[in-house]
Amino acid sequence: MPQPAPPPRLSEILAALAGDDSRDRISVHDMVETMRARAFGALLLIFAFPNILPTPPGTAGILGLPLIFLSAQMMLGLDPWLPGFIARRSMARSTFQALVARIEPWLLRAERLLRARMQVLAHPRAQRILGALCLIVSIALVLPVPFANMAPSIALCLIGLGVLERDGLWIVLGVLAAFGSLVYVAGLAYALVKSVVFLLMNAF
Repeated sequence: MPQPAPPPRLSEILAALAGDDSRDRISVHDMVETMRARAFGALLLIFAFPNILPTPPGTAGILGLPLIFLSAQMMLGLDPWLPGFIARRSMARSTFQALVARIEPWLLRAERLLRARMQVLAHPRAQRILGALCLIVSIALVLPVPFANMAPSIALCLIGLGVLERDGLWIVLGVLAAFGSLVYVAGLAYALVKSVVFLLMNAF
């Protein structure tokens, strides 16, 4: 009997969405619905990766909200869903195409390295624990701490890729990166608070 065709890779799904001439704009709802079959791994990656790239101030706050909702749902074992005020946010398809063009080279390299292994770490029960960790990391991502966006975003991308392809090795790397990012953000936040206290005490 012929073997069933493998599911499309995430890079192929993104390219198809970006090339859909029937859409003038791409909304968060469009992305969630398109990625629903690949579930939380794809969605974590889609909303976390732009924070690794140079982006306008405030981007982490906008993209962090879906990450918080999705991580909480992952933790609770629910299907992906976002409230209307987030789902209706959109961007021009040309902007989305440019974003996909920047993501694609990195994603293609990662897809060549990913494979199913240590799959127990991608089991639904394990994903609930990962969801709790991703929730904490997502909250750290949206904190107004300068230079603190990249480390949590990298951790979420690694976990997302691992869950997406059921690759436990990448999940382990993502978990290690997550704990490292939390320590990093906590250190930056502590330094920021100490600096503000020092300025206030010396200003009066």
